[in-house]
Amino acid sequence: MDRNAHVAAAINRAIFERGELGVQVAAYLDGKLVIDTFAGTANPSGEAVVGDTLFNVFSVSKALASTAVHVQAERGLIDYNAPIVDYWPEFGVHGKHAATGRDALTHRTGIPQMPEGTSPEMMCDWDAMCSAIADLAPIFPVGGHPAYHSVTYGWITGELVRRTDPRNRSFAAFVQDEICAPLAIDDLWLGIPDSAEHRVATLHNDNAHDPLPPLDSNFIRSVPANVQLVPPVFERPDVRRACIPAVGGIANARSMARFWAQLAQGGTLDGVRLLSPDRIANAGRLRQGNNHPDPVYFDMPMPLSEGGYWKGAALPPIAAVRNPDAICCPGAGGSIAWADTQNKLAVAICHNRMLNLRSSLDHPLVLVADAVREALDLT
Repeated sequence: MDRNAHVAAAINRAIFERGELGVQVAAYLDGKLVIDTFAGTANPSGEAVVGDTLFNVFSVSKALASTAVHVQAERGLIDYNAPIVDYWPEFGVHGKHAATGRDALTHRTGIPQMPEGTSPEMMCDWDAMCSAIADLAPIFPVGGHPAYHSVTYGWITGELVRRTDPRNRSFAAFVQDEICAPLAIDDLWLGIPDSAEHRVATLHNDNAHDPLPPLDSNFIRSVPANVQLVPPVFERPDVRRACIPAVGGIANARSMARFWAQLAQGGTLDGVRLLSPDRIANAGRLRQGNNHPDPVYFDMPMPLSEGGYWKGAALPPIAAVRNPDAICCPGAGGSIAWADTQNKLAVAICHNRMLNLRSSLDHPLVLVADAVREALDLT
């Protein structure tokens, strides 16, 4: 079987039969790139998607923030069980003094809400966001049941990393220097350089006319109406260039799959060790309290791990992963990536049509993910 051709055929079905626009897929097996294919259009002018086209991947970015925390823990610079205030003293106000690094990774610091007055401009100001988040009062018990930190997750974990970096780099620079460069990852960005602007695919939001949840809902508190994960906000030049770790990632499938490949390989890729197998195994354990309805994410139980990744499950938006033991991160609208350590498989799927469906089995990218497994004889 021609692996790329088999997956490309599924991509074309998703485009011509299910309304997708542009799609990229890359997969690593046993540490080797075995699928690298793409099709469709990158923008309304009809420019073709190529391998170097970049896509907004939204919450797939959270995996970078989680992994950066694990890198610092691997080096003895972060203790998961130590209070965040040991590294970031300003965080300890309004009853958050007991929140730990593990709480940050597992969405239990009690502050999923964005600071009052957050705007797109403010999101581009790292220090302003971290200062405002540190001053938040918890709306859920610290260390209690998880409450999904839709966007605050990235600044909490990212500032924890920045505060423990002996070189005092920005979080974006840390990710490039300590994760991307060692693994020879070229196009995985938390803030693109100017030179990459022309390669970013144009988003089309198929859910643009769906009604928002109630303005007093916990979801809207976590992602306020003026900073929703939508093209008018995330296609702004300043937002594209800002480090917004939870939702601001821009990447292509090749680079994203390579990042996940080191996780699938137990922390080592092409002789470069980022994390230990034990650390990845522990980070992939199902999170305590997983069956409790998440009060932010529409009261759905969320299959999150102890290390800040999702687990594969048959529910929106991650049914494409299939394997419940895999770790993954889905992004708003459907982009997704995962690492299956049992099969040493890493897959990344990027697209520019934002589509959220009630049943993720209906999502066109599920058939693309199934084609990847068929091509690799992993069904």
